[in-house]
Amino acid sequence: MSVTQVLIFTIATFIGYFIHWLRKRLSYWQMRGIPCDKPNYLVGNLVGMRTTRSLADIALHTYRKFRGIGPFCGFYWFQRPTAFILDTSLVKAILIKDFNKFTDRGFYTNPDDDPLSGHLFALDGHKWRAMRTKLSPTFTSGKMKQMFSTVTHVAAELELVFEAALQEGPTIEIRDLLARYTTDVIGSCAFGIDCNSLKNPGDPFRQMGRRVFVDQRHNLLGFAFIILFPKLCRRLHIKLTPDHITEFYMRIVRENIAYRESNNIKRHDFFDMLLELKNNKKMKSEDGQALTNITVEELAAQAFVFLVAGFETSSTTMGFALYELAQRVDVQERARREICEVLARHNGEFTYECMNELIYLNQVISETLRKHTIVPMLTRECLEDYPVPDHPGYEIKKGMFVVIPAVGIHYDEDYYPNPEEFNPDNFTPEKVAARDSVEWLPFGDGPRNCVGLRFGLMQMRVGLAYLLKNFKFSVSEKTQIPLKYNMKTFLSMIDGDINLKAEKVRS
Repeated sequence: MSVTQVLIFTIATFIGYFIHWLRKRLSYWQMRGIPCDKPNYLVGNLVGMRTTRSLADIALHTYRKFRGIGPFCGFYWFQRPTAFILDTSLVKAILIKDFNKFTDRGFYTNPDDDPLSGHLFALDGHKWRAMRTKLSPTFTSGKMKQMFSTVTHVAAELELVFEAALQEGPTIEIRDLLARYTTDVIGSCAFGIDCNSLKNPGDPFRQMGRRVFVDQRHNLLGFAFIILFPKLCRRLHIKLTPDHITEFYMRIVRENIAYRESNNIKRHDFFDMLLELKNNKKMKSEDGQALTNITVEELAAQAFVFLVAGFETSSTTMGFALYELAQRVDVQERARREICEVLARHNGEFTYECMNELIYLNQVISETLRKHTIVPMLTRECLEDYPVPDHPGYEIKKGMFVVIPAVGIHYDEDYYPNPEEFNPDNFTPEKVAARDSVEWLPFGDGPRNCVGLRFGLMQMRVGLAYLLKNFKFSVSEKTQIPLKYNMKTFLSMIDGDINLKAEKVRS
């Protein structure tokens, strides 16, 4: 047999084995009698993702189709067999009761070659536990109070820029303005940068913040390969973050560290707290164990995820909220009335304590996060074989991916009557107290919930309060009804602009 024949035979054997392996992998649930949709060889059950369907569309379709058939249905995340959870009691077990068996998110990270990927959201195992222990104290109510003045300062600037925009006409594109507001808040708190993109939309920090969500290093094939072979990808030094994004944020972090340390500057912001974690030699965990300091690269990764988690999610939620309020004058007026009453009790000053008194505004935000679920799916990875309690035949195997469809739960009529309707009364204190916590999941739940949820809610409350106190919103002929979602992102983001008519509130 010639060398050429041997080579052809070897390649044919490899292709044949791969096809056999793939077919077996994509029949995992069918062989076990677990209901599931027929998968596509390339993307599994994610058909149409980034082209004709958003991730929220996929999650909602699957949840509604299989709800009631069991604790979970089968699903294929690309070629990876995945348990798609349908029962909130199982959701609660995964996120809270049996959390130690589902601590990992199962995302690809490679901090050695791609330092910005080593952030809290993606880390697993001991690295996640150690970093969560270090970061949790930086998000206490006391720390939020220290950063509150920064947020209100930017919100006051937003009010001025908004009023100036009204001079050019009554219809305003609010999506970009809100993104610039959250950019300035997070630029200041997480990176120590006074970028002032509200006045300067072309600021490099604002432009790069936008590119974080647009510039992708890999296409769908690349993502599928990384999901299938994460260990091999780390050995091949494959990165997720585009180099120009890494270089930009690493440079900002290094320059900021050098400037603050050489000039002994304290701003009581998130970056200060990260510096403390880098330099404090006496850090201890809750059980008294000594903790190692974070490196410059780890510091940069945590500042970066603060940007990723807080910039687009908060500005998009605020945009959705104003869009809904513009169509419901009674709800908007009720929220405005409450804001004015609370401020009157505090002599017209917006204090940190005001936020807890804005009960109805908080209901508006909670309902916005339900109806427009920014993160439509939560993910976990099973760390040991997990037979589902009280459901013989249903088992989540070690290493299996788990998907929790937050958007499906948020649109379930059993939990939220008339889910298509925007109704802040879904979140009255009485209804929240009566509802299981896992029936509202914009920030996750349990030990691995969003560590920065206090900060995210704070910047949304402050920004919306400043705008609603001073401006009335209504729809215009340019308003997109219904809104279209961007199919190319994993988050539920708007495709296009949000144009609303605005007018100054007369005192």
